[in-house]
Amino acid sequence: MAYDAGMLRAALHEINRETGEGAKLEKIYQPARDEVTLTLRMGKAIRRLVVNAGTSSPRVCLSDLSRENPTVAPMFCMLLRKHLAGARLIRSEQIGFERAARFVFAGYDEMGYATEKTLVAEVMGKYSNLMLLDGEGKITAVLRPVDFTTSRLRQVLPGMKYELPPPQDKASPLDETKEGFFARYAEYPPESAVDKFIVSTYLGTSRQVAQEIAYRAGGADATLSNTTAEAVWAVFSRWFADLDAGRVTPTLVSSPDGAPVDFAYAPETYRGAGYTNTAYPDFAGLFDAFFAERDRVERTRQRAQDLFRLLSAARARLTRKLDAQTEELADTAKGEEYRRTGDLIIANLYRLRRGDRVVSLIDYTADPPSEVTVELDPRLSPADNAERFYKHYRKAKTAKAVLSEQIARCRAEIEYLESVESFLDRAETEQDLSDIRDELYRAGYASRMKNYAPPKTSKPSKPTEAVTPGGYRVLVGRNNLQNDRLTFRVAARNDLWFHAKGVPGSHVILLCDGAEPSAEDYTFAASLAAGYSKASAAGGATVPVDYTRVSNVKKPAGAKPGFVIYKTNYTAFVQPERIGEWQKG
Repeated sequence: MAYDAGMLRAALHEINRETGEGAKLEKIYQPARDEVTLTLRMGKAIRRLVVNAGTSSPRVCLSDLSRENPTVAPMFCMLLRKHLAGARLIRSEQIGFERAARFVFAGYDEMGYATEKTLVAEVMGKYSNLMLLDGEGKITAVLRPVDFTTSRLRQVLPGMKYELPPPQDKASPLDETKEGFFARYAEYPPESAVDKFIVSTYLGTSRQVAQEIAYRAGGADATLSNTTAEAVWAVFSRWFADLDAGRVTPTLVSSPDGAPVDFAYAPETYRGAGYTNTAYPDFAGLFDAFFAERDRVERTRQRAQDLFRLLSAARARLTRKLDAQTEELADTAKGEEYRRTGDLIIANLYRLRRGDRVVSLIDYTADPPSEVTVELDPRLSPADNAERFYKHYRKAKTAKAVLSEQIARCRAEIEYLESVESFLDRAETEQDLSDIRDELYRAGYASRMKNYAPPKTSKPSKPTEAVTPGGYRVLVGRNNLQNDRLTFRVAARNDLWFHAKGVPGSHVILLCDGAEPSAEDYTFAASLAAGYSKASAAGGATVPVDYTRVSNVKKPAGAKPGFVIYKTNYTAFVQPERIGEWQKG
């Protein structure tokens, strides 16, 4: 279910119930470019109010998750702290039946006078925004300014009077009467689907809600002609009466394979067999379960846009270079042809004269002998023409060796960048991104990293850690530099080393000090090596993982971070797992 006006109303019921009246605003954070977290205290209880104004997952809800915050607060966050720090939340309400909420705070201005400030959250997909209003309704600060170049219909700028988006020509489902519903039902084309009628007639109702109401009233293919207005009204009125009264059930909808596909404020039945509904005690737990991983990926991508651009540009440049080198290498195959032509000219010197342009020579090395047409430079003597072909041969022979070496280096560089991108895709914290920036700086990409200065003192980050069913510690590298550190500094020679075969991924160390772990311990470590690799993106496929003792792993001189060679290894075929997923399985 999309985060429509009904979902906002349900979430606000919970916010009002949990925060009460007079909750003190203690802290304000902006963990992502389009998300603000307000920490509210009610006596000894503390709740986090999350307002996400992003385009992919806009929402207003409570949350139990603690998010990592940037070291330097953005300007919008600083303005909110200036005007709202220490204020008390006195009212949380929906604006009409729109996807907009109003949070009114009571506090004091710089002169000590009592004042009210309002935080308006509009959760409207790509038009989502967050604004701070003063006591007169003027915009003090706005997360995403909208000027005349962006929209001619509605501008949102500091100093302007706040106005709602232009109203839609639709009715509010909360205020609808039976007579009004029947009249609209009768006016609508009878061949139309019931869900289409609801969406196009009533405010703030998502397609999923309309489909659920239509399914409960008349089945999967309900139309206005094969369903009665009485039947649709019975479901419609009860649905929105329950919503208005707060009689809702936070529900997570999962697909037949168990993956979360939707969230709702009532169980969904229209999707058919195989889909399951899981009830949650509150919307905070529901949204944390549904959005946690998605938000982590989104925040990481926002903070790492410069790195993604750098890697993409570098890979494109190296790919073009590799194509050109491969084409040149193919041309060197003509080297033997140049040598044979030179030999043929030397063998027929007695027949040639200076000034000849095209000659037919007999190749006695062929079986049977055949005539070969050779183009000569008339300005050169026959011997000099032979030397010209020998020169082309020597150049091709040298170029073949040089190009083969350059192609190998180019391919190794592309593989290295793919490994960095793999770790960047799995980065979870600001420290992970900092480590990757430092790695690229050391790898020679400093000239492409604008305004980056390596930290004067860098504390090594900690690897991901887990414990096998048999009680052995397992360490998982979070980047290439950490992979090297784990394998060649932390691990003992008799520990076990795991890595997904043939793809970028983490080095996984099973700390056993020469002991022989159980088969389940081996499988656990191998599954983590598969899960923390690029192969995990395949989804459900079995992944080959090489493993051996650390003593068999070597690092070639001058190799890129994370690159190793090994011998005497075994290969296990396992399902990819991440830490925390093993117990679920």
